[in-house]
Amino acid sequence: MGTWKIAVLALGANLGDRQKTIETAIEQLAAQKKIRVLERSPLVESVALTESGEDKSLPSYLNGVIKIATQLRPKKLLEVITRIENLHGRIRLHRWGSRTLDIDIITYEDVFKSSKHLTIPHPQTHHRPFVLVPWTLMDEEAILPGHGRISDLSSSMTSQVSVLK
Repeated sequence: MGTWKIAVLALGANLGDRQKTIETAIEQLAAQKKIRVLERSPLVESVALTESGEDKSLPSYLNGVIKIATQLRPKKLLEVITRIENLHGRIRLHRWGSRTLDIDIITYEDVFKSSKHLTIPHPQTHHRPFVLVPWTLMDEEAILPGHGRISDLSSSMTSQVSVLK
C-alpha cells in the first residue's frame, strides 16, 4: 500500500444544479478507496471567466476547495477526477467554456510537475479569487508552492467572490 499524500483540489460548476453537482462530486471522491476528504471550504460564487476575461452574460460559477489525502500518484488522481467530471456530463468543447463540473488538482504535496495534461501546482491559481478565497477560508495558513501564503495572495480578492452561507 502506498503512502498517503496531501493534495488540494478546486471544484467548480456553472451549469445545472451547481451546488448539488459539487456536493455529489465530493462524495464520489470520498468514496474512492485511495482518497480521503480531509477538509472542505465554503462555496463561493463568481462571475464566469473566459479567455478574454469576466463575462456576466454567462451563468455564474460556484466554486470550492477540498484538501484530500490520497495514495494515488498525480496522473492516476487526474484519471479519477476526469471520470467523475464525465459522470456529471462534462464536455470539453473549448478550454474556457461553461461546464457542469470542473475539478483541478491545485497542489500535490510540494510537487512541481509539468506535462501535456497536468501541471502542478495549477499554473493560474495565484490569479484566481474563486480558488484562493475559499482555500483561505478553509486553511488560512496554506502555502501555494512557488507563490507563498494563500491568505496574502487572496487578501485583495475577497470582493471578487460571494461566500455562500
